[in-house]
Amino acid sequence: MDYEIKHSGKYKYVEEGAGEPLVLLHGLFGALSNFKDLVDYFKQTHLVIIPLLPLYDLSLIETSVSGLSKFVYKFFEQRKLRNVHLLGNSLGGHVGLVFTLKHPELVKTITLTGSSGLFENGMGETYPKRGDYNYVQKKTELTFYDPKVATKELVDEVFNIINNRLKALKIIALARSAIRHNLGDELTEIKQPVCLVWGKNDTITPPMVAEEFHKLLPTSELHWIDKCGHAPMMEVPVEFNAILSGFLAKHKS
Repeated sequence: MDYEIKHSGKYKYVEEGAGEPLVLLHGLFGALSNFKDLVDYFKQTHLVIIPLLPLYDLSLIETSVSGLSKFVYKFFEQRKLRNVHLLGNSLGGHVGLVFTLKHPELVKTITLTGSSGLFENGMGETYPKRGDYNYVQKKTELTFYDPKVATKELVDEVFNIINNRLKALKIIALARSAIRHNLGDELTEIKQPVCLVWGKNDTITPPMVAEEFHKLLPTSELHWIDKCGHAPMMEVPVEFNAILSGFLAKHKS
């Protein structure tokens, strides 16, 4: 992604376009490139913001879903963000839900795609095999329906993360925090409109997870994308953007 990474205090973020704010929260291995097509499309109609979550920069005690939610709140305060359309993929969806439960007055709508918070099969629940490139490649390919979406650049990025011992420990801490921090009992408190966009072939947060989210979130709508895995905005961006565009149009001020 060729977008400029901006700095404000301790925060780094991408900010493109103008209009109602659309804030994107990435997952554990969520490179900015994952959102390229989404940003290109929605910067025409929205102020698209991607805060870089400090996955590896918090203390080990703060390295949790709640710790990231607190970071997002401080970022919102710094940027004076209100009435936000919040979108989260994977761990980012989980962080967005925790954030919304704590600060509902700041969030206008929520979009979740492959979100954790109820159940997930992740790379992080066991110590990754450091140094085994083929293992990392196969695990990265499992993120997608079409393994070719896992480019060498993407696999290299994941490989470099888990071969850094401290980063690998932080990944494990976040994955375990996500598993412990189950939101099943709290989701009925969320009153904002929720758009669930799920790959029918997601093996990390399988279809039954989307169905459970749909059941527990009283104002949710569920959209399936066939031949798609855990990152629809990356694997099938045209279809994903069309669904999201329709949802945001319904909730425009």
